[in-house]
Amino acid sequence: VRLAESGGGSVQDGGSLRLSCTVSEYSYASYCSGWFRQGAHKGLEGVAFIDSDGSTRYADDVKGRFTISRDTEKITSLQMDDLKSDDTCMYCRAVEMGCWVEHLHEEVSKPEFNHWGQGTQVVVSS
Repeated sequence: VRLAESGGGSVQDGGSLRLSCTVSEYSYASYCSGWFRQGAHKGLEGVAFIDSDGSTRYADDVKGRFTISRDTEKITSLQMDDLKSDDTCMYCRAVEMGCWVEHLHEEVSKPEFNHWGQGTQVVVSS
C-alpha cells in the first residue's frame, strides 16, 4: 500500500485548508481511511475517518468544521474550515484495508491502522 499526501500549510484563525491523500498499490476491494493529528505536548488524536460505503466518524472537537470525503476510489480529502489555533498539529494519514468505520473503537487508536503517511504540518495563527 502506498500513500501520497498533499495539502496542509499555514492559515489564519478562521481560515480553511484541505488535505488530500491518494492510495495506490493495494488489492482490497474496500478500506477505511482518515487522519490522526498530534500537537505539541499532546497525544495522538483520531480526527476523521471514512470507509468505502461512505460512513464517517469525526472527533467531537472537529464536528461541523471538518469534512472528510472519498473524492474517487483512491483519493480521500479532508476539508478543514473555521480553523482554530488548537488545530495546529501534525496531521497523519492512515489507511486500513478491509475495514469499516462501524468496526473502529469509539476512540479510534493507532493500532487499528497499519498503513501511514509521513504527515503534513498545519499551522493556524491568530
